[in-house]
Formats: sequence, C-alpha cells, structure tokens
Amino acid sequence: MSFILWTAVLGAVLLTLALTSSYLRWMPVTTSAVCLILGVGIGPAGLGLLKLDIDNASRWMEHLTEVAVLFSLFVSGLKLRLPLKDKNWRIAFGLAVPVMVLTIAAVCLLLHYVFQLSWGVSMLIGSILAPTDPVLAALVQVNDARDDDAVRFGLSGEAGLNDGIAFPFVILGLLLLQHDGDSGWLGDWALQSLLWAVPAGLLTGYWMGRGIGRLTLTLRIRNDDSTVSPNDYLALALIALAYVAAESIHGFGFLSVFAAGLGLRQVEVKSTGTEQLPAEHLVQPVVGHQNVEPKLALHGDIDKLEDTQVAAGIMMGDMLAFGGLVERAMEVFLVTLLGVVLVAHWDWRALPIGLALFCLIRPLSVVAMPWGRLLDWRQRLLIGWFGIRGIGSLYYLFYALNHGLGHSVANLCADLTLSIVALSILLHGLSTQPTLTAYERYKKRFI
Repeated sequence: MSFILWTAVLGAVLLTLALTSSYLRWMPVTTSAVCLILGVGIGPAGLGLLKLDIDNASRWMEHLTEVAVLFSLFVSGLKLRLPLKDKNWRIAFGLAVPVMVLTIAAVCLLLHYVFQLSWGVSMLIGSILAPTDPVLAALVQVNDARDDDAVRFGLSGEAGLNDGIAFPFVILGLLLLQHDGDSGWLGDWALQSLLWAVPAGLLTGYWMGRGIGRLTLTLRIRNDDSTVSPNDYLALALIALAYVAAESIHGFGFLSVFAAGLGLRQVEVKSTGTEQLPAEHLVQPVVGHQNVEPKLALHGDIDKLEDTQVAAGIMMGDMLAFGGLVERAMEVFLVTLLGVVLVAHWDWRALPIGLALFCLIRPLSVVAMPWGRLLDWRQRLLIGWFGIRGIGSLYYLFYALNHGLGHSVANLCADLTLSIVALSILLHGLSTQPTLTAYERYKKRFI
C-alpha cells in the first residue's frame, strides 16, 4: 500500500507540474520551489499522505541523491563546449576552488564561534553546504552548448567541479570528529584526498570520455549506424564506467563523471570544428529515429555534413535529452521528499546561518577574488548571489549520516542541512527569474 501511495503521489505531483507549467513560466518561481511546497502539503504537517524517517531511509537516500548528482554532472560536462584555455574556465576554477574554500572556512568559523559547535561538526556542516548545485541551478547555468556567457559558464563549471572538490573537506570533517585532538592523520588526508583523488578523478573521466567517444563514432561510421544506435545506453555506460574507474583507483567519482562529459564534448568539437555550431544543432533527428532507415532518420539537408558530424550530432542530442529527462525527474522527486521531511527537521538556526551564507559569505568570497577584466561588478554580484545549495548537499549529508556520526551530531547535521537547502530553494527560486531578466537587459545594453 505504501508503494502504491508513493507512486500515486509522485504521479500527482508530476501531473500538477505538467498542467501548470504554462503558468509557472510567467511567475517568479522555479519548479523546485513549487515541489518543495507540494512536499510540505502532502507531508505530516499537511495532508499526512506521506511520511519519511531519515534514519531508516539514509542508505537508499544516499544512493538516490548520488545518482541524481551523477546524471546532472555528466549533462553539465556535455554542455560546456569552450576549450580549457578559454578565459571563462578561469572563472569556473576560481569559483570551484578558492571561493569554495573561503566559504567552507567562513561557515566553519561562524558555526564554531557564534553557535558554539565543535571544530569537527563545524567543518563537516560547512563542507556539506559548500558545493553549489548542478541540479537545481539549471536556470542560471549553461542550457545550450552555444552559450558562452561568463556568468552562466562560470556557474556551470563551478557546479560541475565543486561537487567533487568538496568531498575532501567532508572527509576532513568526519576525520576531525573521529580523531579529536590527534593530527597525525592530516598528512595522509592531504595526500590521498587532495593531491591524488582530485586529479585522478578528473583525468580518468576526461580520457575515458574522449576514448569512448572516439571509439563510438569510429564504429558507427564504419558500420553506417549513426542514427540507430542506442545513445541512452552509451550515456549510462559512460557514467557508470567513469565513476567506477575513478573510485577503483581512489579518485573522486563525481569529478570523473563530470570530466567524462567534458571529454565526450571535446570529441564532438574535434569532429565539428570550434567555429561551427555544436553538432546537435546541425542535425535534427525525427521522433523515433532509432526505428527507421538511416536515410529517413534526419530532417533537412545533411548532404553537406561529414559522417562524423552527423554521428556526433545524433549522439550528443540523444544524450542531452536523456540526461535532462532523468535530471528533471530526480529533481522533482527529491525536492518533494525534502518538503515531506522539512517541518519535522526545521531548525531556527538555519535562518541566520543561511542568510549569512547567501547574503554575506558567498558574495564576499566572490568579490574578494582578483577577477580583473573577467567579470564586471554586476556580474560578480550576480554570481555571488547564485550560490544555490541543493541535491549535492543532500548527498553529502546522507553520506555523512552513513559513516558513523553520533546520534546528536547526526540530528544536528540533518536539521541544519535540510533547513538551509530548503531556504536556498525558496530564496533563490523566488529571485531567479527577475534577476536573470534584469541581467539579460543589462547584457543587451552594455555587453
């Protein structure tokens, strides 16, 4: 009965979103904010249709949020087409590393000195809340491979990188709790979690993406099956293999999957050319193109395109569509679940901590960076505001809960994380569309 009820509620939420989408697009609110409110309404504080015990659900919630982040990271990597030497990557790296480290340090100091939490707990919560989210921030990130806007690209690259780069600091928080007063393990942590795991994850995923992408295009062109091969299988395979390969050598799987998307995109760039439109815009597959003859599977005149461009266009278009569908479905489900448990886990301290994080710590960390001419002051303020917290923080929360936290520490971490993520969904969800509209007007006038 509970499975039937959960399925019915999820179907009802999806139907509500489908029927109201034409209204929501004109309202200053995101889908995530709507799902959060719906979750509260059907949870114990509302109609009481669904209940969720975080303690009992932490294992499967860890894996569910992990899968959601993996799909989102892969899709994010596929959308970033600019070469690594492009100036916009300097923005992404600046946000993903120094800005994130400054954010962790500031939140840690706030929790320790203002709220009197131990250093271990403060570091753990600061690290959980550090990564910006690749799932919930779709509106403010690159949504098309042609987009080279500095703000959108920087936020997209940041979200793709810092979901993996935050992992060492989550581990650091757990180690601080386990080794109170003993610092002999610190060197091993730096060597394994920073100097090895980060580059190992990035390099493993990038070269797997490039290698598998080249092999795929070669085989499809040789066998004349560019339009009929199942690209959703390829996306699933690359996500799984990149993740497992990195984890097997003690690299970070999140970084590997993101880099696999980047590597696969570079294969498309090589086949199409940097001056040409992305390959997925050069070909237009018909609906159900996998089930028709190859010559009938595409719209328009493709005689002027090379075989590699056609194959790359079909591959990238299918992967982006499949990954985007999974990403949106996971977003709806997980944010609705957050709404279900929110009232039971609400902590008033989330208000001052969240407001300090969103309105002071994140913006000041961004402004403090020496961006030079990469960003003007309006773009810096916009990036500073859009430090959206979401599914990535939920994954790190459940990861921590399943790695030996005491009962009181676990409850504190869960309450603060769930409350601050919900606060981010509401505040950023209400401000996203008006802020982006103002930014687009500014771009037309001055950029």
